[in-house]
Amino acid sequence: MEVITDTIRIGTQGDSDIVDITSSVAGLLEQHGLQEGQVLLFVSGSTAGLTTVEFEPGLIKDLPALFERVAPSGVRYHHDDTWHDGNGHSHVRASLLGPSITVPFRDGKLLLGTWQQIVLLDFDNRPRRREIVAQFTGRRK
Repeated sequence: MEVITDTIRIGTQGDSDIVDITSSVAGLLEQHGLQEGQVLLFVSGSTAGLTTVEFEPGLIKDLPALFERVAPSGVRYHHDDTWHDGNGHSHVRASLLGPSITVPFRDGKLLLGTWQQIVLLDFDNRPRRREIVAQFTGRRK
């Protein structure tokens, strides 16, 4: 069993920007040559999260709308009282989604559903450079 840790770096627009990282993860899997195992993905930072979705225009609108209803940007957050950076809602949204996801792979391919992609949601109130740790645990055949 091998463990390989790598990084995906991307730029985001903030404000619930959703970025499909599936091809980046698949590319790293191919590069490292593992055939069977799992990849743990973890976004460093407390204002972004990871999940899977069908990456299509309707959901790209629905997810930000959902988070706006659950943790609205226009209300007072105690975090903003502490740091005065206006992104309290970003921290709450990211904590609800979570910073990590694990995806299995077999025969060197991610075991995602036909319409399932891995996405990063950046909730911060400004563009950011994001680092996603990709830790592969698996074996070669």
